[in-house]
Amino acid sequence: MNILERLKGEVLTGDGALGTMLYARGVGLDSSFEQLNLTRPALVRELADDYVAAGAQVIETNTFGANYTRLAALGLEQRVWEINLAGARIARQAADQGRDVLVAGSVGPLPRIRGDEAESDQERMAELFRVQCQALAEGGVDLLLLETFSSLTQLAAAVQAARCTGLTVAASMAFLEGGRSADGATVEEFCAAMERAGADLVGANCGAGPLELVKVVRRLAAVTHKPITAYANSGFPEYHDGRFIYRATPEYLATMAGELVAAGASLVGGCCGTTPEHIAAISRALSGRCPASRAGAAAVRVGEPEQRPSSSGGSFLDAWGRRKLITVELDPPKGLDCSRIIEGCRRLKRAGVDAINLAENPLARPRMGNIALGSLIQQQVGIPVIIHVTGRDRNLIGMQSDLMGASLLGIRSVLAVTGDPATMGDHAGATSVFDLHSLTLIKLLADLNRGVNAMGNPIGGGAGFTIGAAFNPNARDMAGQASRLRKKVANGAMFAQTQPIYDAGLFFQALELTADCAIPLIPGIMPLVSQRNADYLHNEVPGISIPETVLARMCGLEKEAGVAEGLAIAREFIDASFHSSGGYYLMPPFGKVELALDLIEYIHTKEREPSCGES
Repeated sequence: MNILERLKGEVLTGDGALGTMLYARGVGLDSSFEQLNLTRPALVRELADDYVAAGAQVIETNTFGANYTRLAALGLEQRVWEINLAGARIARQAADQGRDVLVAGSVGPLPRIRGDEAESDQERMAELFRVQCQALAEGGVDLLLLETFSSLTQLAAAVQAARCTGLTVAASMAFLEGGRSADGATVEEFCAAMERAGADLVGANCGAGPLELVKVVRRLAAVTHKPITAYANSGFPEYHDGRFIYRATPEYLATMAGELVAAGASLVGGCCGTTPEHIAAISRALSGRCPASRAGAAAVRVGEPEQRPSSSGGSFLDAWGRRKLITVELDPPKGLDCSRIIEGCRRLKRAGVDAINLAENPLARPRMGNIALGSLIQQQVGIPVIIHVTGRDRNLIGMQSDLMGASLLGIRSVLAVTGDPATMGDHAGATSVFDLHSLTLIKLLADLNRGVNAMGNPIGGGAGFTIGAAFNPNARDMAGQASRLRKKVANGAMFAQTQPIYDAGLFFQALELTADCAIPLIPGIMPLVSQRNADYLHNEVPGISIPETVLARMCGLEKEAGVAEGLAIAREFIDASFHSSGGYYLMPPFGKVELALDLIEYIHTKEREPSCGES
């Protein structure tokens, strides 16, 4: 009888930790636990036998990290199939010595890639998982258990691969306190994604401990009729006398196992820190238990988007569609004197600018913090500020603190960008954080607008941010950029600003490709000032590409002649795009406010010109 049939009438006990027990039996943390399937199969078999003897009815293979990417880091990439096959056969042999014991092929996540392009190739990920799953299937496992995933993107790829084997597929995610995964997915979003992907069982393991896992299981039981798996860790480890100690006793885990079953779980085992003693206690507690009734579970709502907060209510975007909206970017000072930028903002406000953009340490070079400076500008000048926030400089904890602080100070507009890597800057030894990239940062901002933090815990009200995104029309694959913008809009973006554009044709193409996004797309204009400036931007600054015709026009020009030609090129772009664009995002180089003022006056003059048919 397969696991799905058995779970209709009985609660099954899973096994416990493998890595914890291998470490306890003398295997170093710097070793490959999975390679032991080949080098010390008797040790792996001994551990499997111990779990069967403890009462586990489902035991896992020692293959959690046996995928190509993780094994390649150890020089074992050519042995993926061999290691997984051996792991499955060892567990199969142990299971066959017990009574009706099932074998679950353990599949863990790939190492996470940081940055904007993380996990962009779904097919490549699926292929890496497919090799592992097929080897486990050939080794005789009864089902595949995809566990401890923190990314829905990866987990969906793993489910896709696992389903190709024809085996039962269980998908389990690690949820942190508050019922969110590390990539921000809620329990309900996870369940909906697994419904789409075709997982047979859903569940959670590891994460924030047994008590939090009970809450997760309750939420799962409310939205799905699928069998639920629950593998709690043994609390959080403490470091004592050179080793990690888990404090949760077998008796406590057995009590929590009963609560997990009452909440809706039907396959209950242990994760980090659990031992055969814990599993024996759980097995005794669950013996003879039947799955709890879930007749009231609601259907999972698949693909229903969350509502985004309105951009109305005092946003600088209120001018969109009524007149040409103009924002101007100024770099914060490199030191403590901000008198020049304050005066520049006053001049720009008098000229009719709608908002001031403040970049965050552009090119990874430190400048005054833009949150504090933005608050000061809004207080002293009375003009809205758009702060740029990068994923480079803060971890997830610090990011939430600073964004809540920005909301407290009255900052209402945020442009979310990944940020230039720290290696581009002038501070040797500085490191990039990238807990968040542009997509996940936008999602965090949207969560704060909904009144919850990244873990789904309430923050006492919405942050009220108007959320911006970047769009690069200079990229070779503009269709790919458009696809990314759609994801940003789905995550909560309300407007987009582009990198500097010097070819109106690119802007028209961008408008066409992003028309379905239905948010303002504001083209960036950075007037050139010399040949040297143009060459530098074209060759050294990421995201900027200057056409050969424009480079030729700037050739040999500097000082007044260079500025004049640069402004002429910018005006020509405004002329070409005027009837297609709802506004402009001006980026005067070197903080030269005069260049922005010249273009602002030009835009206003064109607005005053009578249109066709007017007298």
